[in-house]
Amino acid sequence: MHFKIGDVGIFLPPLHITMIAIIVIFLLVKWSKELETRRYTVFVYFLISAIIVPVFSYNTAGGVFELWVPLGFILVFFYLFRSKRNHRSKMKASILGCCVAIYQIILQYSG
Repeated sequence: MHFKIGDVGIFLPPLHITMIAIIVIFLLVKWSKELETRRYTVFVYFLISAIIVPVFSYNTAGGVFELWVPLGFILVFFYLFRSKRNHRSKMKASILGCCVAIYQIILQYSG
C-alpha cells in the first residue's frame, strides 16, 4: 500500500502481512507474561526459530536450486527438548517461529 501525503509517501506492507504481524506480536506479549523471570526469552526463541538457511545449492540450466531448511527451529527444538528449564510458552513461541520460517521458505520457492 502506498499513501501519498504531499511530497512524502508512506509504503506499508499488504494488509494480510500487517494483520499477521499484529497477531504475532500480541501472542508473544501474552506468552511472555506467563513467565515469571526473563520474559524477553520468548522473543529470542521466536526470532531464532524463524531463521532459515540454504543447506544445498545446485546450478541448473534454468538457474540455481537451493534447498532451504528452518535450521533455527531445529536447534531451538533440540535445546528445549534436552533442557530442564523448558516452559510451555517458550515452545509455543518456537513453533510460531517455525510457522514464520515455513512462510519464508514458501516465499523463497515461489519467487
